[in-house]
Amino acid sequence: NNKMKLHYLGPSANCHGAIALVKKAKLEGEVELVDAWGKTKTPEFLAFNPCHMCPTLQFSSADSIWESNAVMRYLCLTFPDAEKFYPTELRHKLDTIMDWRQTQMYPCVSDIGSVVFGVPEDAPKALKAFKDLVENHFSVLVNTFLNGKPFCYSNSPTIADLSVALALTGLKGRGHFWDELPEAVTEYYQRVLDAFPEVAEFVGALSGMCESYKGEGADLHPSHDGLWA
Repeated sequence: NNKMKLHYLGPSANCHGAIALVKKAKLEGEVELVDAWGKTKTPEFLAFNPCHMCPTLQFSSADSIWESNAVMRYLCLTFPDAEKFYPTELRHKLDTIMDWRQTQMYPCVSDIGSVVFGVPEDAPKALKAFKDLVENHFSVLVNTFLNGKPFCYSNSPTIADLSVALALTGLKGRGHFWDELPEAVTEYYQRVLDAFPEVAEFVGALSGMCESYKGEGADLHPSHDGLWA
């Protein structure tokens, strides 16, 4: 079997873009989807990904790539049916967005949402991250990357949208934070979900997990807890 294998973790928002791309571009004849839950620390997995993370695109027993954006780019550059999601004329812009997502936006999302996955609650850190998202990063997203278009620099969705929008599901672990997101951001999130119904099952499972979280920090409120003071 010479199929590539896309190893994923179902509740991981970082995996949802690659899953959506494989399904939307109908690559499942070429790329096998493999649920890696509970397997990423096994000797077999570590042999092809010593960083034991998902998504991982495996080529052989000792060869793979990982990092969500790298995986999506590779799929688009390898399979003609996926190429339209990484259009040549926009690649320099999309690469900028995907790097921005990793270095600027996502650390803030993680500081807010990782409590759902057992990371100890740090309310000041979460509040600071939300302030940074709303006042800085979402302004860049809405006013520069979207700038009146339905998707980033585009009238049709790309892997940059999968990278940015699907990461936002993790914010649902703190309902008051989600409720205070700018409307332009939640509308964009929903547009991307609507464009990729193939991944709805996975996004829905993570949404449910986040929305049902009742642990420490679940009731933290950006306004009431002094964020805007």
